[in-house]
Parts: sequence; C-alpha cells; structure tokens
Amino acid sequence: MKSVGRNVERKEGAAKVSGAARYVDDLSFPGMLYGVTIRSSIPCGEIASIKLDFSRKGFTVVDHRDVPGKNVIALIDDDQPCLAEREVRHAEEPILLLAHEEREALVAARRAVRIDYRAREPLFDPRRSTKAFKEIAIDKGDVERGFAEADVVVEGEYTSGHQEQLYVETNGMIAVPEGGGITVYGSLQCPYYVHAALVKLLGLPPKRVRVMQCETGGGFGGKEEYPSMIAGHAALLALKARRPVKIVYDRAEDMAATTKRHPAIVRHRTGVKRDGRITAMDVDVLMDGGAYATLSAVVLSRGVLHATGPYRCDHVKIRGRAVMTNTPPNGAFRGFGAPQTLFAAEVHVERIAETLGLDPVKLREKNALRPGDTTATGQTLGRDASALQVLREAVRVSDFHRKRDEYRGTNRGIGLALYLHGSGFTGGGELKLASKASLELTETGARILVASTEIGQGTRTMHAQIVAETLGWPYDAIEVSDVDTARVPNSGPTVASRTCMIVGKILQRCAVEMKRKLGKLTPAEYLTRRGPLVITMQYEKPGDIQWDDATYQGDAYGTFAWACNVAEVEIDPVTYRARPLRLTAVAEIGKAIHPILAMGQIEGGTAQGVGFALFEDVVMRDGRMANAQLTNYIVPTPADTPPIDVAILERAYRHGPFGAKGVGELPVDGPAPAIVNAIRHVGLDVRSIPATPERLSDAPAIAR
Repeated sequence: MKSVGRNVERKEGAAKVSGAARYVDDLSFPGMLYGVTIRSSIPCGEIASIKLDFSRKGFTVVDHRDVPGKNVIALIDDDQPCLAEREVRHAEEPILLLAHEEREALVAARRAVRIDYRAREPLFDPRRSTKAFKEIAIDKGDVERGFAEADVVVEGEYTSGHQEQLYVETNGMIAVPEGGGITVYGSLQCPYYVHAALVKLLGLPPKRVRVMQCETGGGFGGKEEYPSMIAGHAALLALKARRPVKIVYDRAEDMAATTKRHPAIVRHRTGVKRDGRITAMDVDVLMDGGAYATLSAVVLSRGVLHATGPYRCDHVKIRGRAVMTNTPPNGAFRGFGAPQTLFAAEVHVERIAETLGLDPVKLREKNALRPGDTTATGQTLGRDASALQVLREAVRVSDFHRKRDEYRGTNRGIGLALYLHGSGFTGGGELKLASKASLELTETGARILVASTEIGQGTRTMHAQIVAETLGWPYDAIEVSDVDTARVPNSGPTVASRTCMIVGKILQRCAVEMKRKLGKLTPAEYLTRRGPLVITMQYEKPGDIQWDDATYQGDAYGTFAWACNVAEVEIDPVTYRARPLRLTAVAEIGKAIHPILAMGQIEGGTAQGVGFALFEDVVMRDGRMANAQLTNYIVPTPADTPPIDVAILERAYRHGPFGAKGVGELPVDGPAPAIVNAIRHVGLDVRSIPATPERLSDAPAIAR
C-alpha cells in the first residue's frame, strides 16, 4: 500500500512546529471582552444573597436570569445548570459571570463579589449515597452454580481515585455574536455536543449556532463534555454585552473546576478450580459521579463491560452503580471506566494465582478469551480475538520468567496485566449517533469533511491516508477541512476509540463511491464536465452485530483491541518510592494506519497509566481539590517515565478500514495493574492506587 501502513507527514505538523497553528488564546476579535466565572465556595447548600461590591461601569454581569433558553448543560441527563439558581451541589459550581475589556479589572472585581450561603451537610462518601445516576446489571449463566463448582473462592476490594486529564492547553472559548446568533471558537473534542448544548441554553434555532474548533492542545476526554459549559458562559456574556467574549481558564481553575476520572470501588468474588479454571465471577462496581450526571452513565457502562477482564467464564454476575456526591462532577477520561475495573480485575487475577500457587502466565493462558468464546454479555468473539497472542509476545519480549526468578527476594519486581478494550461506542450507541461523513471533490484531489477533531492523536493524517489509499491517489492530494458545524456533517464525538474504525470506515465508503463516479476522469475533468461532487455517507451497522440495551446482552462492541503490559519496578526500602524501570507494551490493533502515530498513542497512554498507578493523587478536602496546581499534583516527567518497549500486532477486523480497530484508549488500561502486580512480586499487598510511598509503607507484607 502507498499510504496506509506508512509514516507519512502529519497534515498539521508544519503549522504546529512553525508556530502558525492558532490556538484559542491566539485569537482576538474587535471589541473583545474577557470573561471570568464566579464559583461556589461551599460544597452543598443554598445561595442566600449575592452582593457586587465594585462599580459596575464597564462590566457585563450575567446570572441565571439572563439565560434565554433552558438553564441546563444538555447532555445525557439535563440535570446540571449552566449557572446555579439557588441550590449549590458542589464547590466551584458556577454562579455568576463577569466580563470586562481589561483582565486586571476582572481580578479585582472577582474578589469583590460577596456570596452568602445557607450551608447543608455535604455527602462525600459514595458508599453512603442513595442517589444513583445509573445502575447496570449483567448476568450470564447461574453464578451460584458456578460457585458450587469451585474448589476455592477468592475475594477482594480494589479502589482507584480521581485523575486529572492535564492536557497541555487549558480550556478556552471565544463567543462572537453575529447574524442574530452566536459563533463559538474553542479548544474542544466534540463540536456537535457544544452545538446541541448552546441551542438548548440560548433558545436559538440550530442554524444560528456555529461551533468552530481551534487547534487543540490535548483533550484525553477532559474536553469532551465540559467545553459546553464554558461555551455557554462565553455565549451568555457575549449576547448580553453584544461583543465578543473570551474565557480561558488558568491551570488552577482548570484543575479545580473541571471533570476528572471517576473514583471507583470494585469488589470481586471469584470461584476457581484447583487447576486455575474460573467457574464463577461476581463483580460489584461503585463509581463516584460527583454532583451531576455528565457522562457517568457511559463511563459506568464501559466499566462494567470490562469488569471481568479478558477471561472466559460460564457463570457471571456484574452489578454497577454510579452515584452522586457533593464533589465537582466527574466525566470522560481516556479509557472512561475501563482503567478502573481492569485494574481491579488484573490485580485480583494475580491474587488468584498466588492463592493457588500457580504461575500467573499459565493461569491467564488457561482462562484467556479465544475466538468463538462468549463474553459476559453473550458476545461471540471473532477470529481477531488476540488475548493469547499479546500475552505470549509480551512474556517473550520482556523475558518475563527469567526476570521473575532473578528478582525474587530482592527489592525489584516484575508483573503483568492482560486486557482488552472495546472499539467504538457501547452497544447501540453508534446506531443512535447515525454519524455522517463527506468527501468533496477538488481540482487536485478530494477534501475530507468531518466533525472528528484533531487533538494531537493524528486524526487528520489517518483519515487522509484511508481516503488516499482507497482512491489510489497520492496522500498529498487529500485535504482535510477545518472543523466547523456550519460546514461539516456530524461524524460523532471524537471519543471511544471510534475515530479511525467508525469514521474512517464511513470515509472509506465515501471514497469507494467517489472512485466509482469518477470512472476514468480526473478530478479537474469531472468538475469541468459535471460540476461539484460531494459524497456523503452515514454509519451502517454491520448485520452481525446485535445488542439489547434493556438486558445488556449481545454484542457490546463491534470488536476489541487486545494488549498485555509487563512492568518492572524497584522499591526504595527507605522511602518506599516505587520506581518503574521498564514497561513492555504489546498491542493488537487490527491495522496500524500510521505506525509511528499508533506507537505514539501507545507510549503516551502507557505513560498516563504510570501516573494513574503511582503519582497522580487528587487530594480532596471539603469537596474541593486541595492540590489544584502542578507544584503538588504530581505527574510523570520524562525522568519518571521508564523506557517503554512497544510491539504492535495486527489481526484485521473485517468491518474496520483496512482492518483497523481503535488504539487511543487501550494503552491506558494496563500499566496500573501491571505495576501493582510487580509491587506484589516484591512482597507488598497493594489494592488501592495511586500507590504512593505513603500507601506502600502502610501496605501489608505478602508471605513468601
């Protein structure tokens, strides 16, 4: 192939390295004001009064009474107000908006806003919450029969905390009133999410709301749903002031106020035979959704669907709940839900191997899902199921068994984690989205029209490779349009490892049709003889995929990507710091459209998983993030990130473009359990992450 499978130049690479790329804070408009948000200082209560102890001259002030439409951030459940009216459900909840042409004036005015509250007792412990945003039950076989067949039952509880997305560029939006409507420019992942939210908030017809993505400095899910809030704030100020308004968060506000990974408490009860065969799995998943629903339903969904890991079992019971607490809402984060439950599953499997005295690799080999096996939802796996392949390759590449013997009895350990990740939206999600993509003929080639956003992962490049290869044209003949809801169709959100597999496939179908229509004509000849040509296609569900959302039975995903991590760590006997020495990451992703970009996704996700495992400890005090700054929210630097050995395996998925699956979220799922299992090999029983020195010093020793 001439484009697919090759490391072509990134479409946006030259603009980024030359500084020509324009991020939201690079933009300015005539008469532009700056906006800020006044937030709640308490986690739970009622607003008693608001006083503005500053001169209002030159200021635009907005509260809930200025909302012309419905005062909600439209998403799955319309429960979150754009601006609090009376009730406050979390610290940092938006109450009031201010705008002024001088940023310095806003700093002083912000301090001069006085809000009195009638405080109520907040709820911070999800175990005590009685309000569930979502509950899910999955059943397969007869779990009690499975436990009756077991020789041994192993139980355990595993917890993981918040994690901050920490994209390089903070959140930012500019709203410009024009033509009786509003145009919003922003750093975002999902332009049509923002569009839908603004239509409802502002009470405007869809054609009068326009959303344009600026160059975006990272997202990791943190710019999936939250930009709708900031866009709403900027738009309300702009419409009242009748001038453009820019809101850009500083790092402290971004960390304190925006969504994070859901903390989770996962309980496992597993029945096994003496030879290691799993006979029953009973899993309970509790996730802390924070004060509002946001995306908790889909985070929980993916979490429970991955809760049994990549293992076969005839008798399964899974129960999941995402509940409300008086903390800032949690939302999407790379892997959304799966990293929490796969951490629990893989540490639990390691404990099963210890209990039975079995080699951890052999235990996984005995129980790993194979082609033709069924998952907890009854999904029959296709020929591309690759658990055994990635496991054996990771063990071989890392020299796992030799090092396991060599490290035994020292302060070094080695551990592994085997895992899977569903590609695309869960269940019937893709059918509901009904995503569209277009391909427009140009004088010299074709232009891609999609709402899928480039946030650093290589969307523009990979899509252009798929189209170029299908048309049989040079890669440079393919352009990619800027993301603008006035111009591009809704190809769905840039989330869930769907951008290549789902949107790329729609574009491939567009290219096939364009090639048919062109026949032997060149693009210029076709345009001259027949006029403009735009091919638009919509997602079509493969006929062999069936899902029942009511019973949670059937094909949860079109396919799965598979991976295995091996981690080597060293524990300082004095400070109890766990230092990762090396990570091996083997991933089976169907087809690497752009191998270097795919490897970059795996390396980056692995590093993010190292942070989840060891460093990133969100400290909550009285319902707010107490360490909302980079001085004491610790993320892995290059000095903390070990060498990462990446190997990509390819087993084609027949419904993916050139066999491709998803890759973006998969690599963050496995590093945490692999690292914790390596710590177990040293002799410390860790069941909660991040595994900070404090937690390691308190961890029980494992008898050897």
